Amino acid sequence: MKPAVFLDRDGTLNEEVGYLSRPEELRLLPGAAAAVAALNARGIPVIVVTNQSGIGRGYYGWKDFAAVMSRMGTLLAMENAHVDAVYAAPHHEKGQGEYADANHPDRKPNPGMLLRAAEEHGLDLARSWMVGDKAIDVEAGHRAGCRACLVRTGYGAEEEACGADLVATDLPEAVERILADWP
Repeated sequence: MKPAVFLDRDGTLNEEVGYLSRPEELRLLPGAAAAVAALNARGIPVIVVTNQSGIGRGYYGWKDFAAVMSRMGTLLAMENAHVDAVYAAPHHEKGQGEYADANHPDRKPNPGMLLRAAEEHGLDLARSWMVGDKAIDVEAGHRAGCRACLVRTGYGAEEEACGADLVATDLPEAVERILADWP
């Protein structure tokens, strides 16, 4: 079993725009692709775990989400970077139908997406990191048994340190500091 780095999407990898549903709206944060490439170069799995309540609320669909992720893949590939897997939780208290569940095991701060990724990819959560811009990302990481980093991009500029094991200015700094102490 190997450790991984789990990344939140909006506000961590890309600019926070609120209910991102169109590929042309996607803007990677400065240095984000290079940070992912640095993890890739070390053979570290990079897993995106993202709450997507816009799907659950009916603002956009899975095809829209897939198109945004395809665009992200293209932008990352331009810098020799890639993510190994993507997990999304559409659940929310204002969700529709099966998605009307604010406490679904997959919805962060619950650790379901991380636990499922660990099982499906043979990952060692105790040696893994969760990086995100919200306290719920830190909490999900800790609840899964990972160390957690809060980045000050996206909503992270306004978050308290929230018990994070590491607080970084942005994803490039987070990855640099994580790799400096990589198991």
